Amino acid sequence: MLKSDLLIFRRTGETIVPKKLSLTSNAIALAEQQIDCFQNAVGTTQGELDRKLIELEGDNPDYKVKRGLAHILKNSFSSFEIVSPIEPQLLREEVFSTSAKNCPIANHKSTSLEIVASSLGDRLNREVLPAEIERGLYADLQENRILTRFDPPTPETLINRYNLAQVQGIFYRASHIIIQAHRNDPGEYKLLFRYLKLFQLMAFIEGDADTGFTIAIDGPTSLFKPSTRYGLALAKMIPALLHVSKWSLKAKLQSRDPYSGNLKTSSYSLSDRCDLASHYPPNPTFDSMLEASFAKRWNKLKTNWVLEREVDLIPIPGSVMIPDFRLVHPDGDVFLLEIVGYWRPEYLQKKFFQVRKAEINNLILAISERLNLTKAGVKLDNIPAQIVWFKDKLLPNSILKILPKN
Repeated sequence: MLKSDLLIFRRTGETIVPKKLSLTSNAIALAEQQIDCFQNAVGTTQGELDRKLIELEGDNPDYKVKRGLAHILKNSFSSFEIVSPIEPQLLREEVFSTSAKNCPIANHKSTSLEIVASSLGDRLNREVLPAEIERGLYADLQENRILTRFDPPTPETLINRYNLAQVQGIFYRASHIIIQAHRNDPGEYKLLFRYLKLFQLMAFIEGDADTGFTIAIDGPTSLFKPSTRYGLALAKMIPALLHVSKWSLKAKLQSRDPYSGNLKTSSYSLSDRCDLASHYPPNPTFDSMLEASFAKRWNKLKTNWVLEREVDLIPIPGSVMIPDFRLVHPDGDVFLLEIVGYWRPEYLQKKFFQVRKAEINNLILAISERLNLTKAGVKLDNIPAQIVWFKDKLLPNSILKILPKN
């Protein structure tokens, strides 16, 4: 995605129109120029790359577009690493300590570097050159990190990512979003709801898989305290929506006038007829590292209970619940497992509201002991589920203990 200062849009009345690049020969040439700059910079520092990018900008009025393309290449297709014999902070301590004991580094720089290089070489069991010491001293500064890998996209891919990022930036300051997901394949609904859950968005859902769903999502500016993190999470949802075949979206936006300081309300619309492309996989893996580690541990168990990732939608008033896992026994018994480990009070309130409204009798709730449910206004009275508490890790054996037929 793009930083706010790289977003380009115009207003038509109260409607926001984000900047998009067409796949013209000029746009493709511009993208190729940026890609070539990164390819030629592999093995050099981020500072050197940034200087070359500034040279490419020149006095071109499209400098903001070039910066946007470079930002996407830097954050989505590049790997920058700290290259130093040891951690730069430790290396600095050693060089300065050696210099203080032997001679002032300003007067005998090469001597100090040779002493440290020899000492490090003995400890690391390899040759360490003084030049490595000098480069590694401040290798942890952003501009000194080395571009070690660059996976060049095609110019068309880069332009598509740029156009998507411009649209995503619209939602940084959204106050309310309504999505009409028309009659689609049930698998597409499930994918969309999984991404809503993955990004932990506050959504109110009405409808069913036969007629379609209306999804109302609170934007970051609608929260009691506007959250940049939540705004980014909302923007990340847009590529997931592109996997749905038939849909439309309307958003209300709030921004502050740079001159008067007053809040201005704008609108934005999007639909399946847009020419945006998603780079998300057709199926998300896990909603969190906690879920991923639990599944990995479960697969090592010797048990007849099979852990399944694909779970059917559970319709409830005002929403849809998608448990994290389903536990299936060969005899036909089925339990649903929901892991509750997220801290935001609004999320916890919504989660336990869903549990009470789900009207199912085979649900297991695994709840983190780190959550302050009382502070979030959540009570566990009359929760229609079996509860398992966990600390840092959810261990499969704690779930097995409450399952029959072990």
